[in-house]
Amino acid sequence: MQQQHTITDTLTARQQAIPLIAASMAVGNMEKLNAALNHGLDAGLTINETKEILVQLYAYTGFPRSLNALGELMKVVEARKARSVTDEQGKEPVAPVPVGDELQRVGTANQTTISGAPVQGPLFDFAPVINQFLQTHLFGDIFARDNLDWQSRELATVGALAAMPGVESQLLAHVKASLRVGLSVGQLRQLAQGLRSNGDADAAARAEKALEQAQD
Repeated sequence: MQQQHTITDTLTARQQAIPLIAASMAVGNMEKLNAALNHGLDAGLTINETKEILVQLYAYTGFPRSLNALGELMKVVEARKARSVTDEQGKEPVAPVPVGDELQRVGTANQTTISGAPVQGPLFDFAPVINQFLQTHLFGDIFARDNLDWQSRELATVGALAAMPGVESQLLAHVKASLRVGLSVGQLRQLAQGLRSNGDADAAARAEKALEQAQD
């Protein structure tokens, strides 16, 4: 779901909440995740957008983290209902996700757009099936779902990868991808500042280093 966006140096309140949710989810910190989910819903994320963030991130953090985070979101939504807080449900995906050869085509096109060039190299020659999975599933099945825009998906991915040590090359790739889908350097600096303000100094430092490298 690629959309046209006006370039700005400031994240909206809704956008600021996304990396905090992702970072807490990625490390399994349920207490911080609970607070981040409440903050995100207060900031304007819909329930379905928040679900979509947590579902997408299984591709980066694994099913256990995703399932646990979705369970926490369910608790948060029920607790807010009990306090008579009404959150917008939000829309479900509308455009049908392609299948078969069309899924491969769409996923490859999405991957190429987000990566800036066709993805290839020795790793994918060594294990070509991993790129097939990336193209058909991550960039096909998931990125073709149109209830969350690509900027939000990249904010979530950068937040999650920044929180996890040892994935710096992937973090750099997604910082570059964030710039390609229309996020600005100023917005990504604000993302890092938000992580630091939330007590995630190491994640903030990794995000800032990746942003510096992306501009070299």
